Amino acid sequence: MSETLVPASFAAADRAAAPPASVVTEGGSVRWLLTGVAILFLALFLVLPLVTVFAQAFAKGFDAYLAAFREPDAWSAIRLTLTVAAIAVPFNLVFGVAASWAIAKFEFVGKSLLITLIDLPFSVSPVVSGLIYVLLFGSQGLFGVFLAEHGIQILFALPGIVLATIFVTFPFVARELIPLMQEQGTAEEEAALTLGASGFHTFLTVTLPNIRWGLLYSVLLCNARAMGEFGAVSVVSGHIRGLTNTIPLHVEILYNEYNFVAAFAVATVLAGLALVTLVIKSVLEWRYADELASGRAH
Repeated sequence: MSETLVPASFAAADRAAAPPASVVTEGGSVRWLLTGVAILFLALFLVLPLVTVFAQAFAKGFDAYLAAFREPDAWSAIRLTLTVAAIAVPFNLVFGVAASWAIAKFEFVGKSLLITLIDLPFSVSPVVSGLIYVLLFGSQGLFGVFLAEHGIQILFALPGIVLATIFVTFPFVARELIPLMQEQGTAEEEAALTLGASGFHTFLTVTLPNIRWGLLYSVLLCNARAMGEFGAVSVVSGHIRGLTNTIPLHVEILYNEYNFVAAFAVATVLAGLALVTLVIKSVLEWRYADELASGRAH
């Protein structure tokens, strides 16, 4: 008799503890409505703009599309964009890993201030950040006279564009890795140090493998933002055709000149990079989720 009563009591307790179905799920009509609204929103604000970009780019045929890339200014913009990303992303990678490792694994004075400063570019307009560099490095800026006397050019050149890009993109790596490292804790690192490993060796063999997918994910987002940045770069670049125009700035100039086919053709480069980024992002999110799930299981 006790063997039949015990399971029944457990089943009754489970039914009592489980929330009603209506609390955690919605009716079929509500689910269909919410799904429809989400799909409509994505179609209007994501799919339709992408389709428009490619449709306008090929509006006058494939030859007109290719003609946009025969211009030296277009290739200059593409090279500059890739160069800036190739410089800015590694800087942000080093800073993001170092900052997140310090914040997640150690306690020190000024930790909350460092977290606040990391979030600063999210709260400052990119145009304002570009103006800050003008006030610092412009001819009438704080360091303008010194730079002019020594023949150093920051604004309207590659260094200014790189600095502006680094500023607007440096939170991406740190902000992705900090919660991941905090969730993983310090137990594995402490065990490695107890066994005699050095701090740097512990980072290479324990910390870095544990964050590899999150690190790739954050670098991907950082690179996408670096290549698509417009506001801050627009302020510090000077819009010099063939020299300081990145892809977004080149697209703006072509569009303002009513050269719509060329503008949309060059814009397809960014759109294509966005689609590739989306695919890689989905793959990394899948691997990232599996890694987090296995970490919680252990």
